[in-house]
Amino acid sequence: MLSALQSKPWFQSLSQYLPAYLLENLFLTGFGLTKVPMLFFLQPRVVALTEEKCIIKIPLGWRSKNHLNSMYFGALAAGADCAGGFMAMKIMHEEKWPISLVFKDFKAEFLKRAEGDTWFVCEDGALVRELMNTAMRTGERQNCTVKVEAFVPAAQPQDPVARFELTLSVKKRASHV
Repeated sequence: MLSALQSKPWFQSLSQYLPAYLLENLFLTGFGLTKVPMLFFLQPRVVALTEEKCIIKIPLGWRSKNHLNSMYFGALAAGADCAGGFMAMKIMHEEKWPISLVFKDFKAEFLKRAEGDTWFVCEDGALVRELMNTAMRTGERQNCTVKVEAFVPAAQPQDPVARFELTLSVKKRASHV
């Protein structure tokens, strides 16, 4: 959806005037709406997105909490997926690389209950970029493990409530080899 908009001249003009965080959140919302409805339902927001780091926030509310009034583990998993994958999507978009990406596996360690808005932090930007460079250069499927930590800044900003390891698997699309 957003990629179709980005080719329009009026959108390109508009994107010059909008702050990057608004464009990033617009992209994330559009991606959720068209590709992964669960993300649209949870309403994640991009807090920060740089070459090295991606921080995604999922608000604690009726959409994301469990019967204990903490974040449901499915919402925590979606946040980790989003933080690890959104950085790769940003690189694909910036470089205009025809890459397919998927997570092969997922490991979670839940340390505490997430009893507030939760931030998901992935600091593996250099690793993800190198993985994608290799996939584009070789045309072969490439895998790497990205790490994501979840924090509740309002409660204990320094202590993670969960840690995740996701194996990101990328490959140059066959039609472009």
